[in-house]
Amino acid sequence: MFLQTWNRYLPVIKILLKRSVNAEQTLDMNSSDFHRASGGKKVKYTFSIQLTKGRGQAGENFPPIAKDLISVLQQDNTTNKFMQQYELEFTMNSNFQLYIKNNTPVEKPVEHTNEETTEKEDSDDSVITG
Repeated sequence: MFLQTWNRYLPVIKILLKRSVNAEQTLDMNSSDFHRASGGKKVKYTFSIQLTKGRGQAGENFPPIAKDLISVLQQDNTTNKFMQQYELEFTMNSNFQLYIKNNTPVEKPVEHTNEETTEKEDSDDSVITG
């Protein structure tokens, strides 16, 4: 029902996905695009979904508008590869604003303590050459 509408917004969503690595992104969309796509049917346009490695939680039931967004993102090679690497949250509110948030945990660099460095240096001193 909404595949064509999401495909229309896909180029902008791609840019926002890349930017989501640094901060939450917002896309203001045209409500008439979605009303037209629903064909006059009464539809709930709001949703919040979380995708980990491109997939939702098992057993989670998404509304048609969210399912179509996921489908469009999975069918595009660029967005599908991106989604496989990150934990993403997509939220659409009643003002037809799509929020894209990257919830991927930041990996902390491993820090070596002075004790580890001293132990390593001590073990290097014990090597006998000759």
